[in-house]
Amino acid sequence: MRTLLMAAAGAALLAGCAGEDPQAALEAANKEKALYCMDLLFNQHELNQAKAECFGETYIQHNPAAPDGADALMAFLGPFFEGNPDASIDIKRSAAEGDLVWIHYNNKPTPDSLGLAVVDILRMEDGKFVEHWDVVQPVPEESANDNTMF
Repeated sequence: MRTLLMAAAGAALLAGCAGEDPQAALEAANKEKALYCMDLLFNQHELNQAKAECFGETYIQHNPAAPDGADALMAFLGPFFEGNPDASIDIKRSAAEGDLVWIHYNNKPTPDSLGLAVVDILRMEDGKFVEHWDVVQPVPEESANDNTMF
């Protein structure tokens, strides 16, 4: 991962030298890192690696059901993944603006469940998560329209 970050930083530097927008390069690097970290956490369940590579010293949580801090998140996810070893996410779309990254995904505790529709908003500093907001709702079996949540 460090190689990936160094490559992203180098690409951002070269983009700035080539006349490309350094802010756009930073946003692209933040988005790439956020997607990597979400996969590391929610698909690979590599909590220790994710904590080391993906979280800043400060991690502010805006979900009212979760305490602040990366340690608190890992303390929640560890037992959840032990009880749901096949839990995964399927990322549908993502975007970045400034220091924020948005990720829209289907979170499934088991492969056959409908799961949850989730949008995470992550503020990043130095390539790490430092603040988190989310919007979560169950995927229903039936809908009043023919559109999907994804």
